[in-house]
Amino acid sequence: MIGTVSSVRTEGNRVQVVVGAGAVGSAVARLLVEQGERVRVITRSGSGPDGAERVAADAATELAEHVAGATAIYSCAGPAYNKWTTQWPPLGAALIAAAEASGATLVTTGNLYGYGAVDRPMTEDLPLLPNTVKGQVRAKLWTDALAAHEAGRIRTVEVRGSDYLGAGAVSPFSVTVLPKVIAGKRGMMPGDLDAPHSWTYVGDVARTLIAVAGDESAWGRAWHVPTPEPVSVRRLAGRAAALAGAPEAKVTKMPAVILKLAGLVDPAAREMVEMQYQWQRPFVLDSTAATVAFGIKPAATEDALREMIEKGKQ
Repeated sequence: MIGTVSSVRTEGNRVQVVVGAGAVGSAVARLLVEQGERVRVITRSGSGPDGAERVAADAATELAEHVAGATAIYSCAGPAYNKWTTQWPPLGAALIAAAEASGATLVTTGNLYGYGAVDRPMTEDLPLLPNTVKGQVRAKLWTDALAAHEAGRIRTVEVRGSDYLGAGAVSPFSVTVLPKVIAGKRGMMPGDLDAPHSWTYVGDVARTLIAVAGDESAWGRAWHVPTPEPVSVRRLAGRAAALAGAPEAKVTKMPAVILKLAGLVDPAAREMVEMQYQWQRPFVLDSTAATVAFGIKPAATEDALREMIEKGKQ
């Protein structure tokens, strides 16, 4: 794991609850376990990293049963892309209810969808003006939690990153480009392959979540995960090929019609259509505020890529 953070303070036998065991949830749980924290990971399957207590439960309906004594609840799970409109609202409500019942701080893993299409680097003071259905879902999750915070019902904070790199990361790049490039084949991805694009390391997401959870002055607002300088898809593919010892990367632009046709049979591809604005122009995250506030230096893009490549060999 790249980097370290200071430990979250606990009292007595209190527990850190992590909802989800994907790339971010697992990274959060591992870091907390390494720091000597008591960690409970909640997933439908009961999965999770070694050293954590693993609980099989549906967070949307059973979360409140498993958060007694929690110091923080880390929201690191999420429904399938095509089920956001139906499954996120009850999960979001359950997270707020669990935080209110337990007194735990609700620490949410967010994203940049709520800002909508902007023509400048994204900072935390941008208004939430989503231009997509999924952006509207994400924005409401945050505004509902923030309203509960401002009403004194809960304490909450949100951490937002761009497309992920690192072990277990899932993004259009990791799905459609990276495996092809490593195999010496041609990758294909919709969008402007030369537009600057921010990439966030999942380990830095975890470090930021833990940092804000333990800092009362950070609550009641959103923070951007410390993220390196933006890199275009074409340049990122080239770096990945070099690190993997593969032939020179070949990447071509996927025609929009191919993505739309794929969406006829693949729900995930269908949901990607409305997010194309993020790939057709510069998509740049400004993370100055969190870098200064928490002293977190982002992992190098090459290190995050190397981690993905090594994971792919296992």
